[in-house]
Amino acid sequence: MKINNGSEKVRKDYTEKIVPHLWFNNEAEEAANFYVSIFKNSKILNISYYGEAGAEVSSMSKGNVMTVQYEIEGQKFIALNGGPVFNFTPAISFFVNCDNQDEVDELWNKLSDGGEEVQCGWLKDKYGISWQIVPTELERILERCNSEDSEKVMKELFKMKKIDVKKLKQVYLR
Repeated sequence: MKINNGSEKVRKDYTEKIVPHLWFNNEAEEAANFYVSIFKNSKILNISYYGEAGAEVSSMSKGNVMTVQYEIEGQKFIALNGGPVFNFTPAISFFVNCDNQDEVDELWNKLSDGGEEVQCGWLKDKYGISWQIVPTELERILERCNSEDSEKVMKELFKMKKIDVKKLKQVYLR
């Protein structure tokens, strides 16, 4: 991890065209550490701090964390401490493909802790970010369904908060 106090230039090694940039009040570092602790193959890449110029135009103090660059499963993110100007909404969410029910259960339990369970695999974490925790098996089930069976599966799915593949398979196989 690189720490930058604003006095040195840090090479930005972002080759992706699009990098999600998340605006936090003052929890950027805490949130980044939270996400990195949940997902495998994740790490903090860089932390930068507000200097005089940034402090002048923001509500932050010189020396406070400004941005945290981190990576989850190869996807880079930037978390910004920008103050209480903006809030997250469910209009944007992170869709997580899970290999099996155990992964769904693990991620659901960790991400929903302190947050809010919603519906159909959606949850809002304790920072207000919306996630969709979805088993890849759901897509396979729906691909094999005719329209009548698909309607049955979707009807069962709409009753769920955390997706339960076993229940969906039972409905599909009836």
